[in-house]
Amino acid sequence: MLPFKLSNATAGFVAILVGYTSSVAIIFQAIHQLGATEAQANSWMLMLGLGMSLSTLVLSLSSKMPVLAAWSTPGAALIALSSDVTLPEVTGAFLLCALLLVATGISGWFDKLARLIPDSLANAMLSGILLSFGMKIFDGFGADASLVITMVLSYLAMKRFAPRYAIAVVLLVGLTYVAVTGGFEAASLSVTLAYPVLVKPEFSLPALVGLGLPLYLVTMSSQNMPGVVTLRADGYEPNIGQTITVTGLVSLIFAPFGGYAFNLAAITAAICTDKDADEDPQTRYKASLFAGGFYILVGLMGATVIGLFLILPSALVLTIAAFALLGPIWPALHDLPCRSASRWGNAEPRPRQSDASL
Repeated sequence: MLPFKLSNATAGFVAILVGYTSSVAIIFQAIHQLGATEAQANSWMLMLGLGMSLSTLVLSLSSKMPVLAAWSTPGAALIALSSDVTLPEVTGAFLLCALLLVATGISGWFDKLARLIPDSLANAMLSGILLSFGMKIFDGFGADASLVITMVLSYLAMKRFAPRYAIAVVLLVGLTYVAVTGGFEAASLSVTLAYPVLVKPEFSLPALVGLGLPLYLVTMSSQNMPGVVTLRADGYEPNIGQTITVTGLVSLIFAPFGGYAFNLAAITAAICTDKDADEDPQTRYKASLFAGGFYILVGLMGATVIGLFLILPSALVLTIAAFALLGPIWPALHDLPCRSASRWGNAEPRPRQSDASL
């Protein structure tokens, strides 16, 4: 008997697929804005992949919870909007952000703040985040209606006859449809291994105040808070101080090589915390372990794997993301009560509606 389930691997892969395809363009824009070389750009992608992998594996294994780490997407947007700063100065700002994250995790103040949020408000926050992403399936209809309809029919059929494998089969059907219809444009892909490139940091007050501090603030408010809400919505009560400390330390180590800021994931984490990833909440963390493994592969291959993600039709990505998020969206909208565990590591998820109601 295998120590994992197909749904674990599928959820981990879909989480990575959604995470990269939804925001990797922002990362590229940020790298381009800083005038980085191709080697430095590949180093960024390597460090971001390895940093997310390390954070995810450490936190998931230590807590036995599906704790998924991610890069700071709003942070990348901030970097892309930066002007009149050099790459070494930006690297110094990354280090300041990392130090602030570590200090926040050690102090424990964010943990206390998160516990003050009522469950009803937490569910409202989560539903707003997930629903806005899930509704993008309608954008997919505009881009390729026939592909989306094919995936929808496949999803409905699988939810009726084999719900456990619904997401895996829908993804396979979508990829097969795109391959048969010639939707891939792989001619420009090249196999390239990335390697780390060190950028010696420089510390300037304008960069520290104008980028380092805002990067910390948006990472905490727009990433870590939704990440905590996502875990709580499925009944998990992690040691928040520890999670922020770990992601902060990983940011501190990887920042000079392009790993600018790591934090708790929200949308992609919801894919791994849902029962479609694993019916047993005590072994659901294995989906995050698969995600951590996929992060390593994506990081090592650098621009090659990113290119593979980018050639996927947007309609396919949006549709598979919407289906993967249906599970966590439903109870969040219905504001189901959360039964927290008495101690960290023994969380019990909230009761959910049956698959037939989805």
